Amino acid sequence: MREPAYVSIASEYTQLIRSGALPAGTQLPSLSEMAAANSVSDIVVRRAIKLLQGQGLVRSIERRGTFVADRPNLVRVSPDRQIDSPATVFGHAPDDDVRIERDSKRIPAPEALAEAFRIAAGDEITHTVTRASENGKPISISDSFQPRSIDDTRAAAFLEETIADRLPVEAHAAWLATPPGELVKTVHQRFLDPEGRALMISDVSYPLNRYDAFVFRMALTGIGQPEAGR
Repeated sequence: MREPAYVSIASEYTQLIRSGALPAGTQLPSLSEMAAANSVSDIVVRRAIKLLQGQGLVRSIERRGTFVADRPNLVRVSPDRQIDSPATVFGHAPDDDVRIERDSKRIPAPEALAEAFRIAAGDEITHTVTRASENGKPISISDSFQPRSIDDTRAAAFLEETIADRLPVEAHAAWLATPPGELVKTVHQRFLDPEGRALMISDVSYPLNRYDAFVFRMALTGIGQPEAGR
């Protein structure tokens, strides 16, 4: 079945906005112009714009028109994080062949990481590269850094995640087979102890158009449910 016209129009503009071809602040054509260009009615165009608004990609200003929305970084601070199987993490059926590869080595801490870890620059830290693939196709890659004295993140009190669309570093572009100049979706993570010291810092890259949205799930206590053990 063919998708509805308003969905096709919204998809076209979604790709233009996410690729940067239509940067923030760009004014979209008028309803009548979009309708004429796609041989549809104004009603169809309005439904397409409503879809774009629902994704936070455009905003409409009365008597002025519709504009590509600014896309500020989203920073989420969480008291906990669920760790699931690879198939659950990447949202696929159990029979999908999702593979995780990890390589670790010790490196001297650059100044910025040393400051976050509250260690001396040049002290050894652990650098882990994690590569994920589904049915043989790369779907994510991450660089994680930890002080040698810390084996896990169980002592973390907070998790900060900053989401942005960026140009990938060379190793991430190579794994994801990202064409030159194409952006990827990045998640910068910092696991922090109660005093604000970083226990682990990670940078994860995903293909920009692979996922429609990122959904984060965390365990909550004290909000409509008893705490564990009660």
